[in-house]
Amino acid sequence: MKKPALRDKDVFNPSEAAEFYGLSRRKFFRFLNEATGLPFIAMYNTRTLILRAEFEAFLRFHPETKEALNNGKPPIPKKA
Repeated sequence: MKKPALRDKDVFNPSEAAEFYGLSRRKFFRFLNEATGLPFIAMYNTRTLILRAEFEAFLRFHPETKEALNNGKPPIPKKA
């Protein structure tokens, strides 16, 4: 069974979110561990999941956070 492309997913694991949005994995994992009460995080047992729509809304209202987490690589382009 073939895995869906990241651009087609509504829920990411932290590594996928970092790749999709062009974020530094190290900075993103540190951000997730230090922050509390983030609206885009869902826990499934011990797994941390990133809800795409809520994360995109969070980044829209907090552009300084995206800039701080950026690793200089362009994000994966969204499907037209």
